[in-house]
Amino acid sequence: MTQITISLPIESSPEEKGVLLKTIEAFNKACDIAAQEDKASRFKLHRKIYRKLRALGISSQFAVRAIGKVADAMKSDPHPRFYFHGAVPYDQRNSKLKPDGSVSLSTLEGRKIFKIKFGRFESEKLKTGTIKHGMRLCYRHDTKKFFLTVVVDVQDPLPQSSGILGVDLGIRNIATDSNGRNYTDERVEQVRARYNTLRGRLQSCGTKSAKRHLRKISSRDRRFKRDVNHGVSKMIVKTAKGTSSMIALEDLTNIRKRTTVRRDQRDRQSKWAFYELRKFVEYKANMAGVPTALVNPRNTSRTCPKCLTTARENRPTRDLFRCVRCGYTAPADYVGAQNVRNGAAFNLPIVAPMLVAAIPQPSGGRS
Repeated sequence: MTQITISLPIESSPEEKGVLLKTIEAFNKACDIAAQEDKASRFKLHRKIYRKLRALGISSQFAVRAIGKVADAMKSDPHPRFYFHGAVPYDQRNSKLKPDGSVSLSTLEGRKIFKIKFGRFESEKLKTGTIKHGMRLCYRHDTKKFFLTVVVDVQDPLPQSSGILGVDLGIRNIATDSNGRNYTDERVEQVRARYNTLRGRLQSCGTKSAKRHLRKISSRDRRFKRDVNHGVSKMIVKTAKGTSSMIALEDLTNIRKRTTVRRDQRDRQSKWAFYELRKFVEYKANMAGVPTALVNPRNTSRTCPKCLTTARENRPTRDLFRCVRCGYTAPADYVGAQNVRNGAAFNLPIVAPMLVAAIPQPSGGRS
């Protein structure tokens, strides 16, 4: 069972947008008022603040949801503060998704019906899955639009595989698989370089305007990386499913503490969201019925996949691998992906014989 979050855009008129915005602001104001009480228990907080929140003009269910949100936040922060346009949680008592492509939501002006956009993917998951934890009404400042985010439990198909697709995560190439495919392009490199250059100039400037611009491009950069990770993970899962292969990934937990890189590569290593990419691959693979495995990345870039010789001298440059023993030559990221694939096979003793037999071994050198 996989939990996925579906984002549904709300189609609304200017009047409806005003009603939704007022509802969001009133709800978060209620959360701020409730957070001023020194009560971490939901029951005690309810008895103390419920009538005060109702006097603000919000419905009883909004008051209950605001108290619950504050009580949950107090578990980690005794004095939480709430953004005035923060997400508003809904449940089955004050919301309902309808099959005709609309949603009924409680607002400050009573119950109203709004049209929402259903894509083919969203429609299929909502029909076959189970909605968990209600919905959330969100407002995005960059697009000035409202969204409903819905958490859905989706039944995963039974995993099946007859081979292994190794995936090496790198600094220059975001991902390379054991079939020799690089999952990156010039557009990604150009955008990454542009953001890094612009960020450096703004940081050296240090003015209020520069800091404001930094916050703006930080959000834009985060969305860009998320979009690229979604695209890369989708292609990796599609490749593995098309070849009936398991996906083997490097376990990069605490990799920044265990490795060192050149000064000019530190920015790339520390600023790309590799853990997010891994989680995207895992949940997309579960939904597609593709098994995944994590492999220790130690020496995957220094070991020859043909004669298993491990030496630092096997990597004369960042991009080139040349074995000092057998002379096997290939792109370094491709060699790393082969070693990840082989590591997954030998770390799975129950299915390893079947998988190793299905692994296509390199037939010749690549230059």
